Amino acid sequence: MAPSDSVKRVCLAYSGGLDTSVILRWLIEEYDCEVVAYCADVGQEEELSGLPEKAKDSGAVDCIVKDIREEFVADYVFPAIRGNAVYEGVYLLGTALARPIIAKHHIDVARATGCDALAHGATGKGNDQVRFELTFRALAPDLRIIAPWREWSLRSRSDCIEYAKRFDIPVTATAEKPYSMDRNLLHISFEGGILEDPWRAPEEEMFVLTQSPKQAPDSAQELIIGFESGTPVAVDGESLSPADLLARLNEIAGPHGVGRVDLVENRFVGLKSRGVYETPGGTVLHAAHRAMESITLDREVMHERDRLAPRFAELIYNGFWFSPEMDFLRTAMEASQVNVTGEVRLELYKGGITILGRRSPVSLYSAEMVTFEEDEGAYDQADAGGFIRLQGLRLPPPRK
Repeated sequence: MAPSDSVKRVCLAYSGGLDTSVILRWLIEEYDCEVVAYCADVGQEEELSGLPEKAKDSGAVDCIVKDIREEFVADYVFPAIRGNAVYEGVYLLGTALARPIIAKHHIDVARATGCDALAHGATGKGNDQVRFELTFRALAPDLRIIAPWREWSLRSRSDCIEYAKRFDIPVTATAEKPYSMDRNLLHISFEGGILEDPWRAPEEEMFVLTQSPKQAPDSAQELIIGFESGTPVAVDGESLSPADLLARLNEIAGPHGVGRVDLVENRFVGLKSRGVYETPGGTVLHAAHRAMESITLDREVMHERDRLAPRFAELIYNGFWFSPEMDFLRTAMEASQVNVTGEVRLELYKGGITILGRRSPVSLYSAEMVTFEEDEGAYDQADAGGFIRLQGLRLPPPRK
């Protein structure tokens, strides 16, 4: 570790949880510096209650809470939906999408409060250290980065609990149930502790946003999602801001058991990890957006976008939001969405989503062309013979 006088004021990404509560005190003790606590409000709700007081009681000279919910949904969540970003076919990237905007505002707070270093609570085994620090390096290479989990002698969350006891730091985690939870408007993630056994099912009491499909209502619920250029703008005809729209869908879909995912994923650092996620509103939006594209997106544009989508999701997951390749991909994704406008009608029932209908003022679907009835010359079926023969020219003759 560098000499204690190497930094004078550190801006710490602070949640009030076990890790960052311990880190706040540890920075003061080990670096003999001032600490400004920073928390980004991305939709944690009750987790923010009493945070400034707790940070100051633990030794912080200040605690800045920034409400970035609208920006988070509009500029990070919705672009991911427009680009059909799904990591490894399942994960809707709730944590990964929040990290770059949290880090971006972390830098802003650090500069505004005269800090010469940035600190975070991500462990040396996870993805978040990469996501935070790649953003720091892209946007503020002059600021020093302190990652306590890669420096200190504490080796586990049990060690952190003991450290907290030594300094009378109040924490909610216990050695018996130390799994971590991360919440924002898009999702809640759970990992660690009892979830580290991939054979063990998560306990029902753990879930927050969703009800078990087994306990969901016996009657289905219909709703209509409105889109403009690929962006969700309305629910059941009511125009809503990005954050309000996602919050509304969470409230509607969660009780129907929509959006639970339990997977073992490949972390960027090379480990496999088990995560359990609740993403009710986001799951609805992905399904509705795909249905909206089905009648508004040109076939070849859709196929090219779908070829790029796994790479887009991978860049998000790996923390490269602020990178040249991301700029390139996002430009392509946005260009594909110009005509993705209209409404999708869907039904929620016991964990499932069924598309019931879709309509658009710029639909590419032609009932006149596709009908099995008389099409009045719109499509000459005889033309298909030549088309098939041309497609077959490249096929090799059968082997003898």
